[in-house]
This record gives sequence, C-alpha cells and structure tokens, in this order.
Amino acid sequence: MAIFGRARRPSPRGRAARHGRHGRVGRSPVVRPPLPPIDTRVERFDVAVGGAAEYLRGAWPELRDVSFEIGRLPRDADADGIPRWSIDRAAQRIVMYRVPIERLNRLHRVDDTHRRMMIEGEVFRAAAEYLDRDPWDLGPDRFRFF
Repeated sequence: MAIFGRARRPSPRGRAARHGRHGRVGRSPVVRPPLPPIDTRVERFDVAVGGAAEYLRGAWPELRDVSFEIGRLPRDADADGIPRWSIDRAAQRIVMYRVPIERLNRLHRVDDTHRRMMIEGEVFRAAAEYLDRDPWDLGPDRFRFF
C-alpha cells in the first residue's frame, strides 16, 4: 500500500499500514500552499492614512511631531454633523475616524483608487485645519498633473 508516494511495511506491533506519518491517520503534507495576503478595508484605510501622513510630515516641519491616529467613531456629533477627524493641538495629535470617512463621503466612481484619494483628501483637510492653512497649500506639487 502506498501512502504519500512511499511504500509502507506493516508495523511489527500489528498496526495496519493505514497510519500516516508518526502513526496518525489523515495528516496533511508539512508544507501548505501559500495563503493570499490579508487585505481588508481597515488595512487599506491604515495604508492610505499612513501614506498621506508620511508625505505631509516630510513636506511640513510643523507636522513632524504630530501623531496621526485612527479611530472607529467620534464620541459625539458636533454642529456640523458627524466629524471625520478630531484635532488635539496640545497633545500634537490628529485622529481620523474611519467609519464616517468611509461611509458618509460620496465617491463619484467606486473603486480602490478613488477610495484612496478620498481618504488622503480627508487627511490633507485635517492637517490643513491643524496648521490653519488651505488644504491645497499643503501639497501643491502632488495635485499638479500637467
């Protein structure tokens, strides 16, 4: 009888040859095929926020010590509705809220590229509010495509 391509001899203790490696039945091969990388909405959001934050930190010295963090939801709504981010200048922290950014913003084309652009735009707006500047001033070369 052949198991995993090798002929097996009967066991001296009378065990049948049906046992696989280490005397157990139904074992799988040691090496499995590679699994696809985990790619979730949360991870894509983290990558988009992190990429925009690193660009802004490199371009603006005032943002080098600012922490860009990600939260699920804000605690309370304000007069303008549900905030997409909160700023704490004393702690040098900007918190981006994932659920309002992903669910409440409207995309004119629903695909990964436009979703990432929308998330990066929110990071730029939050950083601009932190610096009291216009968002277009933060990355003029980033949006010049001609």
